Amino acid sequence: MSIGHREADSPNPWRPGICDWHILPVGFRRGSIEATSTPTRHRTFLRVAEAVSVRPSCCQSGRTASRDRLDRRRPYLPSTSHHIWLRDHCRCPQCFHSITKQRLVNTFEIPPDIKPVHIESKADGLEVNWPSSHPHTSFYPWSWLQEISYDPPLLHENPSPEKILWGSKIQQAPPTVTYEEAMAPDDEGLFKWLSNVDKFGFSFVTGVPPTPEATEELSRRIGFIRETQYGRFWDFTSDLAKGDTAYTTMALGAHTDTTYFTDPCRLQLFHLLSHTGGTGGQTLLIDGFYVASILKELHPAAYALLSRVQVPTHAAGETGALYAPRPTPVLQHEDGQLAQVRWNNDDRSVMHGLAPGLVEEWYDAIRTWNKCLTSPDSEYWVQLSAGTAVVVDNHRILHGRSAFNGTRRMCGAYIGVDEYRSRLAVLRERFAPDAVVRATTPYASVNGRSVWNPAL
Repeated sequence: MSIGHREADSPNPWRPGICDWHILPVGFRRGSIEATSTPTRHRTFLRVAEAVSVRPSCCQSGRTASRDRLDRRRPYLPSTSHHIWLRDHCRCPQCFHSITKQRLVNTFEIPPDIKPVHIESKADGLEVNWPSSHPHTSFYPWSWLQEISYDPPLLHENPSPEKILWGSKIQQAPPTVTYEEAMAPDDEGLFKWLSNVDKFGFSFVTGVPPTPEATEELSRRIGFIRETQYGRFWDFTSDLAKGDTAYTTMALGAHTDTTYFTDPCRLQLFHLLSHTGGTGGQTLLIDGFYVASILKELHPAAYALLSRVQVPTHAAGETGALYAPRPTPVLQHEDGQLAQVRWNNDDRSVMHGLAPGLVEEWYDAIRTWNKCLTSPDSEYWVQLSAGTAVVVDNHRILHGRSAFNGTRRMCGAYIGVDEYRSRLAVLRERFAPDAVVRATTPYASVNGRSVWNPAL
């Protein structure tokens, strides 16, 4: 049996001489599918009974991740795939390298007007025979066709994990794993740790040996450490060894780090190694997505301004570095959904790009934003101690600290967005695979990864 293909016992015969092929597969657990090929349009039509999931858009403070879902069947929702698109996405060994997971098919040799010579419904997918000097057969699993449907996009059976928005009540049960769990070789604890970060935006790790070496090793469990002007792995006190207020004893208001990078660091892990001869230095954590949801509901005009107005930033405390990226909004969106909070008023540059008529409105908007951030309902204060590390999603969680005295030693690291996403994707593939991976792994997996993984 070829990788990417699977045999079935219940084909429906193609009827030659008919312009449209109407094929009803058997055994598709999500509902009926009809495949229709219309030669004049160079497309194959699939009709899928889609399950529609209805759920609220956000969570209030203190509420849990579990949201009731109402599923209803919408029979025969049409899905269209172009013939050239289907041929281009063949996963047979001649078209796709099963080990490297790279394409082998020469897209530019596919005739623009290609159309199947035979199409057959199998129990687990669609089999298509293509015209060629060497006969070529492609197989497409039903689960994959539904997952990657583009005309129209269908609701996925496994939507992205939900974000749990939180306020100050998170202090009652903050997401936490132990050092032993995070470092265990079976990676289950690592998956729990990063799943916490994905859902809540942060997670504590308790029982960490209070040394830079152990903390760096913990950081590398996630991915490569990202080097910045502060070094690769930082171990510092309040001595202004670097030109940043983090290297002082001053209070730091709620902010996200590296707003002055084109791609701000995604994860930040820090660990208080010691604090002697003084008091203070409480850590502040705020869920930027939660605060943004409140701002959007109560002050939609301010939310719109913070989503639109470009804010310049800079880092200029080191004589050998001057970072000043292209300005970006405080609230950044992808596909209409909030994707990143980017806010550090201390690193904000001159607002020279504001239209005169927006100056007062923008200052009113950031004043309202700051009022929401500093609300007691939003702020989670915690006194860190040696042995407890915390990792935050720097694209979502704002952090800060209270002023302190004495000698305080802190260490930590940044981890890039791609390293974090890659690690979490691999762990999900192992411990929480999606419907396509579950369905296709038994017959299409090489080196532990299905060739039909929707990410490929």
